[in-house]
Amino acid sequence: MVQPSASPILLLDELDQRARAAAHALPQQIEVKQTWDGVGFRLGDIQLVSDMDQVKEILTHVTLSRLPGVKHWVKGVANVRGNLLPILDLRGLILGESARMTRRSRVLVLQHRGIHAGLVVDEVLGMRHFLEEEFSEDKDRLGQTFRPYLNGIYHQSGAVWGVLDIHRLVETPEFMMVAA
Repeated sequence: MVQPSASPILLLDELDQRARAAAHALPQQIEVKQTWDGVGFRLGDIQLVSDMDQVKEILTHVTLSRLPGVKHWVKGVANVRGNLLPILDLRGLILGESARMTRRSRVLVLQHRGIHAGLVVDEVLGMRHFLEEEFSEDKDRLGQTFRPYLNGIYHQSGAVWGVLDIHRLVETPEFMMVAA
């Protein structure tokens, strides 16, 4: 302890020494990594993810009215809160094989350039988060059928997730040609 008659310089020096002795170390700097978030879903054994902004809503159950003279992947139309929403089978559109509606099936609602539609998927796997370094532009990993609609893929924990660009899908001529 410093005497009351000690000089102010000595008093400040002792306070500095005590403060340094009692000080806790600063927390370590944590590296912040950029992530990309999307809605994960499944078509058969294929895991896909789409940008959160491209999926407006996820419906669990819709009552369909069938439409005559349309391609096999057009499931029908549904009345969603007073609006007619065309419901399309995403598996049928891309892979050519019809999906079987189960209790896990969901409808991803999209809205792009004035087009409102619902895409039937086998299962929604929830919100997914990917690190930037997990991304690859290898569009062929999921086969040629998906290539035109993919932005790339993410590798995460041994799984491959195709990044499906729903807006690109909507802009294709195949999407708009529903007449059989």
